[in-house]
Order: sequence, then structure tokens, then C-alpha cells
Amino acid sequence: MKNVIIVGGGLAGLVSSILLSRKGIEVTLIEKKVYPFHRVCGEYVSNETLPFLQSQNLFPKELNLPIIHTFQLSSSAGKSSTLTLDLGGFGISRFSFDYFLCQEASKSGVRFLLNEEASDIHFIDNQFQVQLTNQVLTSGLVLCAFGKRSKLDIELKRDFVAKRSPYVGIKYHIKTDHPEHLIALHNFEGGYCGISNVEESKTNLCYLVHRDQLRQAGTIENLEKDVLYKNPLLRSIFKNSDFLFEKPEVINEISFETKEPLFNHMLMLGDAAGMITPLCGNGMAMAIHSAKIASDLVTAFCRAEITREQLELNYTNQWKKEFSNRLWFGRQVQKLFGNEFTSNIAVNLAIHSGFIANQIVKNTHGKPF
Repeated sequence: MKNVIIVGGGLAGLVSSILLSRKGIEVTLIEKKVYPFHRVCGEYVSNETLPFLQSQNLFPKELNLPIIHTFQLSSSAGKSSTLTLDLGGFGISRFSFDYFLCQEASKSGVRFLLNEEASDIHFIDNQFQVQLTNQVLTSGLVLCAFGKRSKLDIELKRDFVAKRSPYVGIKYHIKTDHPEHLIALHNFEGGYCGISNVEESKTNLCYLVHRDQLRQAGTIENLEKDVLYKNPLLRSIFKNSDFLFEKPEVINEISFETKEPLFNHMLMLGDAAGMITPLCGNGMAMAIHSAKIASDLVTAFCRAEITREQLELNYTNQWKKEFSNRLWFGRQVQKLFGNEFTSNIAVNLAIHSGFIANQIVKNTHGKPF
């Protein structure tokens, strides 16, 4: 079996498509948009990915990316603390990174079906049937990398979609005076905002907010002025920056509920398997790592070195070993944010207990692979 379908063309889908195609496996990748395009994302990648990306020639060094090694945390009142990130990371927009990987995938022989969306997937007689708008594709193996929340999640009746998520993600690119080496997490009542630089001296500003806050404010602009501006650090950034988008990128119902890395014989990759709370933007690193894990096992399966049962069991076990503790820890730490009282506690911990602060960062990052 040397035919694989990948549903979703984010980092996990693109990286896995490249790795599999380079092994001589026929890969079809389905993506509902056309590259390049923006995604709501923190756009910070932990250096845990560097050895892998460099070894596979998948690090876009020609973009001269900002190197990030310092983390700033502020309470909703603007009280702040900074600490050094042991591993650190780099900043890159999804607009550029996904497009770069798309080009590499094309060179590797990946077949793209762009501006196309899978509406349903069935597993019948050891074969998958993937329903598109005007055709049905068949394959012995399907990898699902369709992101945080998809129509497919609803169609497949995955458990987490029954639990409505109260979170909305909003993202801008801006021109501002933000230090290149710094990633900042600024709290405000009901949410928090991440800020870090990407390529071309641009800064990514992405925040997570409770939908009740947005509903009460009426508009995103009112929300920012009435709520985010109460943090003086955020007010200064909004007032002293040039906003590069005509309107912000927005995504609704961001869910941090527990998902599963395997569903009805499909391997789930990246955010489709589980989304970490965006404390330091490690979702991108996790997506890349999950693609490597899946691709190694899928290659062995396509070469008849392991059975489907072994493939599914090994992927589930490896995914849980690498990511389940990070996801759990992120959910616990998130409880410290988006509230004036608890965010002050978090900042005071960072100021007065470097050990605790470093443990928080360490437990939301992985090891180089």
C-alpha cells in the first residue's frame, strides 16, 4: 500500500506529506484554501524543532527569521516580569511558513487538491472513502490534519465538538517597536494576548478572549478599547502600531478539550489530535513533531513492516508519551490567566520564584528531536 490521503494542509499535513513523498509514497493532500494565506496562530516555533527541520532542509533560513530567547508576562493591570527561555525559538508567519512547505511538498511530488474540502470519511473493508464535492477518493490510509475545529469533526461526531468552547481567537500583523528577541504574554480580563516578531520586521499580535466579552462589547474594536486597553502595556501597543490587515483574522470556538490521536482508524495530527493552550505558542512545534512521528510509522506500514493494528497502537502510544502531559499541564496553567487576581499571582510567582516560572515554561516545551 503506497497511497496516502492527507486531509488538511497546515504544518502537520504539509510536513508529513513531504516526508512520505520523499519515501516514494504517493500522497494526495486536500486543503480547503489556496496558498499563501493567513491563519490565527501565535507564530512562534520552539527550537525543539530545529534539529529536525535543518536535517530535512525544511528550515526557511533565507527569510532571516527573528531569534526569540526572552519571555515577558504581564498581569491585566500591567505588572510584568521577564525570564529567559532555555530553548528559545524563532518567529515566522504561517503565511510564509506554510507557503514555503507547500513549495517543498510540490517539489517532492505531493499531489495537491486545493480549494477543496472533505465533507465525510468512511472506513469500509479496510479502505477509506473520502467524500469531496464532486468525487470520492479511496486510500488504504488517511491522516487528518485539519486543525483546531473543522466541519469534519462535527460530521465524524467527535466527542469534543459536543462541548461548546467559549474562546475566540483574533490576530493581526502590525509594525511596531517590539524587541526582536522577545515573546510577550499580556493578560486582560477574560483573556490574554501574545506578541512576537516574525519575518520582515513584522510583529504578530494574537489574542484569545471569552466570547461573552466580545458579545458584551458588541464589536472587536470596542472590545479592544474597553477591555484590552485596561492593561497599559497593551494600550500602548495598540495606540503606537501600524496595523497591516484590513480586518483581523478571527476563529471561533477554539477548544482545549481532550481529543484523541486516533479516530476510526485515522491518525490525527497537530491540533486535530489536541491543542495546547497558547502560553508560548508551542502548537506549531507539536504539529511538526506529530508529523514526524506519524510519517515514520506510516512509512513502515506502507512497506508492510508493521500491521495496521501496530501502526495505530504505536502512533497512539508515541503521541501520548510526547504530548499528553504537555496538554494537561497547559490546561492547568491556563487557569492562572484571563483574571485580574490569578494573573497577578502568576506574575508574582514569575518575579519571586524563578524556579516555578521556569518549570512552567519547561513543562509546556518539548525536547529537541
